[in-house]
Amino acid sequence: MPLMIYIVGLGVILSLIFAYANFKKVSRMSAGTVEMRDIAKAIQEGASAFLSREFAIDIPILIVIAILFGVFFTPWAGLALLLGAAMSSLAGLCGMKAAVIANVRVTNAAKEGVERKEPTALGQALQVAFQGGSVMGLSVGGFALLGMLVIYLLVGFWQAFANPENLVTVTNWLGIRFTVFTQTLTCYSLGCSTVALFNRLGGGIYTKGADMGADLVGKSELNIPEDDPRNPAVIADCVGDNVGDVAGNGSDLLESTIGSIAAATVLPTALYMTLINSNRPISSELLTRLMQFPITVVGLGLIACIIGIAYVIYKKPTNRPSRELNLSLWSSASIIAVGSLVLSYIFFNGHDTVPAQFRFGFISPWLSALVGIIAGIVLGQLAERYTSERYKETQNIAELAKKGTALLITGGMSSGWRSCLPACLVLGGAVILASYFSGGYGSPMAAVGMLSFVAATVTVDTYGPISDNAGGIAEMAHLNHHVREITDSLDSQGNTTAAIGKGYAIGSGVLAALALMMSFTESIGSAGNSMTITNFILIGGAFMGVGLMHWLSGQMLLAVTRNADQMVEEVRRQFREIPGLMEGTAKPDYAHCVRICTNSALGEMVRPCLVALIAPILGGFVFGPLFVGGLLLGSILDSVAMATSTANSGGAWDNAKKLIESKEDEMIKEFGEKRYQEIHAAAVNGDTVGDGFKDVVGPNQDIMIKLMSTMALIWAPVFAAVNLFDIVMK
Repeated sequence: MPLMIYIVGLGVILSLIFAYANFKKVSRMSAGTVEMRDIAKAIQEGASAFLSREFAIDIPILIVIAILFGVFFTPWAGLALLLGAAMSSLAGLCGMKAAVIANVRVTNAAKEGVERKEPTALGQALQVAFQGGSVMGLSVGGFALLGMLVIYLLVGFWQAFANPENLVTVTNWLGIRFTVFTQTLTCYSLGCSTVALFNRLGGGIYTKGADMGADLVGKSELNIPEDDPRNPAVIADCVGDNVGDVAGNGSDLLESTIGSIAAATVLPTALYMTLINSNRPISSELLTRLMQFPITVVGLGLIACIIGIAYVIYKKPTNRPSRELNLSLWSSASIIAVGSLVLSYIFFNGHDTVPAQFRFGFISPWLSALVGIIAGIVLGQLAERYTSERYKETQNIAELAKKGTALLITGGMSSGWRSCLPACLVLGGAVILASYFSGGYGSPMAAVGMLSFVAATVTVDTYGPISDNAGGIAEMAHLNHHVREITDSLDSQGNTTAAIGKGYAIGSGVLAALALMMSFTESIGSAGNSMTITNFILIGGAFMGVGLMHWLSGQMLLAVTRNADQMVEEVRRQFREIPGLMEGTAKPDYAHCVRICTNSALGEMVRPCLVALIAPILGGFVFGPLFVGGLLLGSILDSVAMATSTANSGGAWDNAKKLIESKEDEMIKEFGEKRYQEIHAAAVNGDTVGDGFKDVVGPNQDIMIKLMSTMALIWAPVFAAVNLFDIVMK
């Protein structure tokens, strides 16, 4: 039995068992007072209701697409799409369930630590938040590889690995040739991508609509604190953190992982078909190893992440959250760096790797993966530099708040735009280096390397919204202000990890999409369609791709605006019509705000999702595969700048506001109460603008390009054979 099955199978089993154990342990912890439990219950019910409504929209769309794929290609393709959707949905559901249970446990851990005057109260609350977040991280890794392992076992060993010559001989009833295994694997990736887009986009519109509505009325108009229980939108805001930043973020990185593995599997297959009649073809055994190596690396990475996560959970707690979180990431990455070198030796030593363009023999794919690991870490650090209040970029933006909202907005936009250059240098350098080491196989392996410690990354990311919810519960339950200080410390670190996570997600998403596009290029190249930069069809497609991504960005921002507009009107209405609400003697109607956000978010997400799904198919059937190649190239390049700039501008505005709030006393002493309120109002306005930037536009760019690239790769054999442009030109 291949080594791949042992490593991946062990990783899947251990991760899901560990996730379940952590879920049970967090569930058994005390949820605090009756008031705390009631608030937590409202958040849980709101999050569950949103996902249930979303699934009701997702499932019919996915079934239609699955039937279509089953008819055009093979039943395996349709089943794989549904399997990918199921795995992504399960990961998001399990992670979100854990998050909405862990949030109130974090609050209670901080509360009990304060009451007992524990010196490590912060560290104890951190461990609860981290353990709750680990359920999402481990579920992402476990379910992603579980579904992929099923496809490898049912289709790969039956159709591809047992007899690689089958890769060039499969023809469907329409006379279109394709590879069953790679087509099935790509459809699995598409199922993951589709659910990720629904979760990330729908959840993002939900959470930012609620957040903006709460801030615009509560902070800006009524001057009440953040998470004040009098504000009707606070429960909806907490719900949104879970559906967007937990379920959405987890699904996003899950499909990045699957997409990169799929690309690293499809590309050598296309290369094999191209070289099969050459003087030096790729051997069948080498092809099998090239196809099994990526998933084995990620399986090893999952085991490494389990070790890194367990170390933080079971070690003695300390009051240094940044150190604890970094330990998990760095230890996981270090184990993977060493372990993948051993795997590279086992898989490729002694084999003729020259046809695969390995420049340094068996060590080449390891070097490419190492480039991806390093690039992921550097991108995260760059995001922190441009968004953390510890660095000059954000400090300068906070200073601009003293001069008014206009300069604050301008400064934040400038910072985000300037942050694109170093991010693009890292990504461009990673592609060049990885390809230098391993040829066309290099870029997919760089993406695989970057995503090999995805379980640890998602764990650290999920810790953030859990801590944010914990602070909201502490405020709404009127707990001791020292409890809120602990949760705010955790949340502050969570903002930093979220910014790092967004940089990592954008970088990994771009590399995964680029790898899928390269696989698409190789696929259509084997059919006689050579992509050259001077081809007018390709250039036209590139222009369309840039315009499409900007349109999608504008549509997503408009969706947030509409949702926030409804929330502003509802919050104003309740303060106007509910007697005693402002005085705190009456309770707001939280449930109505949750219903508004749910209905608006689910309605607004449909159009961008359908456009992203249909655009590459429509472009392919009208203009052919070269147009689609240009469309993908333009979309990917545009998304790098859009995603990086919006995420970093939004993060900087958010942390500039928090920096100003942390210096409230000294600023009031220096400028006076009235002047401080004006400065704070400018910062709140900047943060509100940034909400849609950093949590909707930025994170969804990378999902869109991966989904479009995957869809193009699946349909490439069809519109390469039949398209309107070729018919007219003939």
